[in-house]
Amino acid sequence: MRVLLFFHGGSQNRGCEAIVRTAVGLLRNETKISKIGLASMQPNSDQHILGIDEIIYHNQERSFSRFSPIWFRNLIEQKFLNRRTSTYRWMHQDIISKLEDYDVFLSIGGDNYCYGELPDYYELDRVIKSTGKKLVFWGASIGEEDLTDAKIKDLKTFDLVLVRESLTEKILNDAGIPHVKPVADGAFLMKKTELPLPENWKDGRTVGFNFSPLVFKKNPGSKKAAFDLVEHILNTTDFNICLTPHVIINGNNDHDILLEFYQKFKDTGRMILLPDHLNATEYKGYISRMRFFIGARTHATIAAYSTLVPTLVLGYSVKSRGIAKDLFGEEKLVLSLDEISDAEKLIAKFEEMKAEEEQLRKILVEKIPDIKKMAEKAKGFVVQMK
Repeated sequence: MRVLLFFHGGSQNRGCEAIVRTAVGLLRNETKISKIGLASMQPNSDQHILGIDEIIYHNQERSFSRFSPIWFRNLIEQKFLNRRTSTYRWMHQDIISKLEDYDVFLSIGGDNYCYGELPDYYELDRVIKSTGKKLVFWGASIGEEDLTDAKIKDLKTFDLVLVRESLTEKILNDAGIPHVKPVADGAFLMKKTELPLPENWKDGRTVGFNFSPLVFKKNPGSKKAAFDLVEHILNTTDFNICLTPHVIINGNNDHDILLEFYQKFKDTGRMILLPDHLNATEYKGYISRMRFFIGARTHATIAAYSTLVPTLVLGYSVKSRGIAKDLFGEEKLVLSLDEISDAEKLIAKFEEMKAEEEQLRKILVEKIPDIKKMAEKAKGFVVQMK
């Protein structure tokens, strides 16, 4: 069995890196799988990931020249047939050209289907299925509000839909999607790499903080509230704060916005800003040694949960809501995008996390082994496909 992972944006998003690392780690240990490929939109960012036989550049922005054959086909299709089939296939030609080289195609952008209609994705899926190949959605999270008739139709063509939390499982089952199987996010399985601690790290008294430009863009008031939360922590505890980026992409760079927090509070001598060049396992190594973690990036919070660190989630999505529910039986310490511009709510949730620290850690000790077993099931579902 030859497997190609596709719709990977690149490892500058450390959450995407974590998904690839753990997927490859699981599949590499399966004797039935003879080849693993990765189609990446930033292949240079993925060279450090072991176990991949081939990395393909998936250039969705590939252009075509005016008056070329593809240009004429696209013109005719749009004008007379009101469709863009040729354009969509051209966008994903890097993957289509590999159809003969692989047997199973794993769509690994777990929350891609949360961002509007995706007609080019649907066309690629149709092409894959038309050649008799197996099509798998790896670690899906999809909200009820994200489903459309076209999206449901596309999802029904998948041979296997692996969902990483129970909210998505129910939503897809209710929508009549077949072949839905519950697993957990593979990032729960990712190992950590422990680097030397920064000079002003307080052992047992350091709180991790992650914030994202994406959250700020969606709710501009959230940054001011986050500043108030950091100030509250500095004023009411002796904790130091470790600012932890997890996505390092131009225009969506956590490090840039966290630098603002560092500059605002650096005179306290209690702020640490982690560098922007660490890989996913190295960030997890720092997160694992924190007392608490506060994060907007889901995979940064998974790094915390999986190393038994009590965590407050900022600006939830269906994936973060579902993960919290599966861990705690409720959407525990998860604030909505609207709520995170309310400084009083942020501070109250932080105080709740502090007060319930022992109970939260106990639940994580009990639940994380089960979540890891769920994540490991993904491999079995893939190799058992008929």
